[in-house]
Amino acid sequence: MYEHLKQAWQELTGPGQPFEVTTETVGGVPIRTFSHAPPSLREIWLSTAGHADKDYLVFSGERCTYSEAHTFTASIARWLHDAGVGPGDRVAIAMRNYPEWMLAYWAVTSMGAVVVGMNAWWVAQEMAFALEDSAPQVLICDRERLQRFSEIRERFSAMKVVTVRLQDEAPAWATDWVEVINARPDLPAVAIAPEDDACIFYTSGTTGRPKGARLTHRGCVANVMNVAFINTVQPMAVALAKGTTPPAPGASPAPNSLLATPLFHVTANNCVAHATTLAGGKLVHMYKWDAADALRLIEEEAITTFNGVPMMAREILMHPDFAHRDTSSLLVLGGGGAALQPDLVEKIQARSGAARPNTGYGMTETSGIIAAVSADFFVDKPSSVGPAVPTLEAKCVGPSGEDLGADAIGELWVRGAPVIKGYLNRADATAESITDGWLHTGDIARIDQDGFIFLVDRAKDMVLRGGENVYCAEVENALFAHDAVAECVVFSVADERLGEEVGAAVYLQPGVELDAAHLRAHCAGQLAPYKVPRHIWFLPEPLPRNANGKFLKRELRESLQVADAV
Repeated sequence: MYEHLKQAWQELTGPGQPFEVTTETVGGVPIRTFSHAPPSLREIWLSTAGHADKDYLVFSGERCTYSEAHTFTASIARWLHDAGVGPGDRVAIAMRNYPEWMLAYWAVTSMGAVVVGMNAWWVAQEMAFALEDSAPQVLICDRERLQRFSEIRERFSAMKVVTVRLQDEAPAWATDWVEVINARPDLPAVAIAPEDDACIFYTSGTTGRPKGARLTHRGCVANVMNVAFINTVQPMAVALAKGTTPPAPGASPAPNSLLATPLFHVTANNCVAHATTLAGGKLVHMYKWDAADALRLIEEEAITTFNGVPMMAREILMHPDFAHRDTSSLLVLGGGGAALQPDLVEKIQARSGAARPNTGYGMTETSGIIAAVSADFFVDKPSSVGPAVPTLEAKCVGPSGEDLGADAIGELWVRGAPVIKGYLNRADATAESITDGWLHTGDIARIDQDGFIFLVDRAKDMVLRGGENVYCAEVENALFAHDAVAECVVFSVADERLGEEVGAAVYLQPGVELDAAHLRAHCAGQLAPYKVPRHIWFLPEPLPRNANGKFLKRELRESLQVADAV
């Protein structure tokens, strides 16, 4: 099967092919890029006009077709242009996953301006930091974000504000969305270079202030083409292995995708929304994550693709409504933002009918995915995140940046078109994170002989117990393999004798009882003794998460007391 993957890969990326890969020198650095890539996101958006009356954006009973969306985006761009926004200027978007996000996003990027994605969970002072850091000319925000902005407005008196879904009359100093979309639908004619900024997305910021990652048009276009490639090459390889006719590129039906994670992150925006839009598919927005509501929407909207964070897929499968909802339309169930645990791959394969498991691994700093894997390849290598996408080189390096070769464990570095230009106003952080075009991911990994990447852990999350490395992800995988465990995270706990010990915060399936002794015995059957959690906290509520659905491991670690562990 892996020889067939190499064959399909070479055929699709070869000379004259849709995904032909070439090497260009950008900023003195050789990077892999697609030969036939459009120069900017403007061309990506304009190419979708032919989908016309097909549903594009769906939210709470509202529907917007591609034709309507193109009219709206032309009006938004014209209003922004008349308000003084030009190529290179910035427009901040701060709202929930409303359809207005995508309309504003395509309008801004198509006129050569730069989207600043504002985290919808930020409080007023966090908003102030990002607005001062990025200096946008316009802020487009919904009711909740407007309330927070009102607390800091005096610091941004020159910035224009557009309000979305207020439910009340807009304040005198703001412009209502209705006025914006009623402007003349006339998309300004601009020339956009591949290396121009397309958007600025702020990293989660595990320590200190978040950093504004500068994603280019080249990077965003490369990412969406990488997604399309992965969706083509792996089914083609499986068909070649089985001796059947491979599907032609682009022959699959347009996806119906459920948007479950925030659009101010690359997972939802660059991977799900971009890919669905390019294919002429339907984006179904959720107001907030709820597994029961997700199952309802999967049934009602015939959702074919669900890509959230792994816990969302787990909650869908484990929800009582799963057996009673029609999920037969689902072809893909998985996600990114964190690795899918091997037990979840098995559960998806066993319980979800026609749906096949998939995962994508990526970062804000790579404009989206670094690697992806699905279906037969994922089932065969459930601990892997797949091979690096065509426009990224990948290597595992040692302490001095030396390439360690196949199957060696080291920090994963990647280089290619999707890598960001750098961090806004942070030359120091850029220099620290990118060496000769190689992005230091901060992930400990190995790459096998087939080119498949296996994530071992985050470099900063590793537990160093008495000189032995304990990889949190490995311990979490062992915990999740117990049916009683609904959620868990593993982290280091300071220890006077060993330096660090292994700690685990666990939330059990509702109504299930399990004690620490039994859970440790379960882990001991899969792990070396020094990896078995010394400190276990059984929590009465689900673990806290950030806006993208990832567990707040650092906050948990800081809030839990060793004396309360069992």
